[in-house]
Amino acid sequence: MEALRGKKGFICDMDGVIYHGNRLLPGVKEFVDWLYREDKRFLFLTNSSERSPKELQQKLARMGLEVDESHFYTSALATARFLSTQAPGCTAYVIGAPGLFNALYDVGITMNDVNPDYVVLGETQTYNYDNIVKAVQLVRQGARLIGTNPDMTGPSENGIVPACRAFVAPIELATGKSAYFVGKPNPLMMRTGLRMLDVHSDEAVMIGDRMDTDMIAGIETGLDTVLVLSGVTTREEIENYPYRPRLVLNGVGDIPAEK
Repeated sequence: MEALRGKKGFICDMDGVIYHGNRLLPGVKEFVDWLYREDKRFLFLTNSSERSPKELQQKLARMGLEVDESHFYTSALATARFLSTQAPGCTAYVIGAPGLFNALYDVGITMNDVNPDYVVLGETQTYNYDNIVKAVQLVRQGARLIGTNPDMTGPSENGIVPACRAFVAPIELATGKSAYFVGKPNPLMMRTGLRMLDVHSDEAVMIGDRMDTDMIAGIETGLDTVLVLSGVTTREEIENYPYRPRLVLNGVGDIPAEK
């Protein structure tokens, strides 16, 4: 634990690590207070594409946690960055929430439901048969398929819910095309996070609740890894994977515990 507390940079997932739905998890306030008190560089790096950094900042504030907007980075921002570097000025048919639309607009990507360069999917509560059919038609006509993140499920206040990869799957099956996923564990998103913190991978730690995104992202990017059991993964499920986190904790509140 001492090696963990000595790290300069902390990259933290949000869903299942910081909160479930609109409920702050135990020990989170103490953890964030510790990050500020110890002058740590930290980033909340979330695969959720629904909200902008400002909305995430406000969400935490409503739960009683004050964190500056600069400490957030989302898969929606990573997707927008990826598309703007791959094809500046491209167009997209988008199934997603406002956070994804706003991120794409901010880098000059416009909406197109006739002949877009890309079909982009993220988490949304407006997923329906009609937009699946439209997406399938456009991909079959040549649009390239992009998913903001590869999470099949995510945690909520009411249990496990479908996430981006589950939404993308019917389109992949109907078209025979595989989506490219930008969020964790894609190294693109992790390297951006390290640049934002201005720390080397050896000086940073990845904290998350998922083995298949958070832990593999940390391992493949060379970060120290901490799995917390406050989200979707149980201690028993760790045995199902061929890789291991360095530490397994009940929650982030264990980190600033008294020495």
